[in-house]
Amino acid sequence: MPSPPSLLGWWREAPPAPRRALVAAALGWALDAFDVMLFSLTLAAVIAELGLTKAQAGALGSITLLGGAAGGLLFGWVADKFGRTRALMGSVLLYSVFTALCGLSQTFWQFAFFRALLGLGMGGEWASGAALVSEWWPPHSRGRALAWMQSAWAIGFAGAATTVGIVLPRYGWRAVFFVGILPALFVLWVRRNVEEPERWRALQAERASGAAPKPALDTPASHGARRAVFLDIFRQPLLPRTVAVTVMNACTLFGWWGMNGWIPAYLSLPVAQGGIGLTPQTMSRLVVFMQLGMWLGYISFGYITDVLRRKPVYVTYLLGASVLLPLYGSLRDPLWLLLLGPFVAFFGTGFYSGFGAVTAELYPTAIRASAQGFTYNIGRIASAAAPFTVGTLATSQGFGVAFAVAGAAYLLAAATWTFIPDTQGAALD
Repeated sequence: MPSPPSLLGWWREAPPAPRRALVAAALGWALDAFDVMLFSLTLAAVIAELGLTKAQAGALGSITLLGGAAGGLLFGWVADKFGRTRALMGSVLLYSVFTALCGLSQTFWQFAFFRALLGLGMGGEWASGAALVSEWWPPHSRGRALAWMQSAWAIGFAGAATTVGIVLPRYGWRAVFFVGILPALFVLWVRRNVEEPERWRALQAERASGAAPKPALDTPASHGARRAVFLDIFRQPLLPRTVAVTVMNACTLFGWWGMNGWIPAYLSLPVAQGGIGLTPQTMSRLVVFMQLGMWLGYISFGYITDVLRRKPVYVTYLLGASVLLPLYGSLRDPLWLLLLGPFVAFFGTGFYSGFGAVTAELYPTAIRASAQGFTYNIGRIASAAAPFTVGTLATSQGFGVAFAVAGAAYLLAAATWTFIPDTQGAALD
């Protein structure tokens, strides 16, 4: 079926259920970004009040990512077993509650505990939301649907920056985290309005009836006669693609969190500590402007890859990020940082719109959410070193060197595409 020619024709022609699924996943992802990024945006104030070192502050970011990895694995299983929408609701509740509790932290270890549990929800939202959208939308518009879902992160990030610019100077960083409880209200709307995908419901009905399973995986061991199970991602023919996309994702997440986990602090920390020394209000404006580039990167990637092959576009974005991020870390003039920021975010983030489609097409329905959760979140475990590494390097070598290391991770990610199959446009089983 050909793609509608107009910009939003694919949306207007879609039935209500896929639309609601996309809205739910997008809002959940935006609110996820809102809650998770409050820490990076208040980091300079948290360091000052709690007396943290840059290494400790980076460790808090790494702990969040480790929690996110565990959450992605856990909620991927929950989504496959109990439903995409149930997993979505549970993840939103987790990150909302524990974001608010971060505002009560008095010590590094209290903060670490709350950030770890917040991370569980953060990781779970992507695994359930990506599977929900991938299964509701057909191949000819799946790229655009996932691009709009992914672009919501930039909106949530911008909302967090705006909130910090307003709340932090007046009420302090603790009040900023208390605002993070608000996304919990979103769960009520999801419960009433979002249906499970037809593919998942059909699979559950088949399991409940005890009917013979339909072939879902063609391996030498199965000869197409059994349904896929999670461990099949570690067997032929799925093992090579599992390794490749996991390594690719680890590298991109290392670069992304090395960049976005520290850019707000880079802009806010005093010059004597290696920062630019901007006020919270000015920092928030620069970060909000940066999100414009991030949003355009997400959206453009989805539309471009519905016309061009995904692999060369993916590699182009990654190479652009590998060059621009080290350049950003070498600048000190706020005007140049303002102008370059959107381009860094465009190339350093936009390709994530394709990751959900890549993994959706590589794995069968019975294990899709679990496989997506594994490849995304094992990558996140590896990338958990990024906030700590960048913080440590920023202390010893300066932010220029630290951001250059993060940029090198994007370059390595581009190289991994040599081993990833091109399944663009494949129909889901």
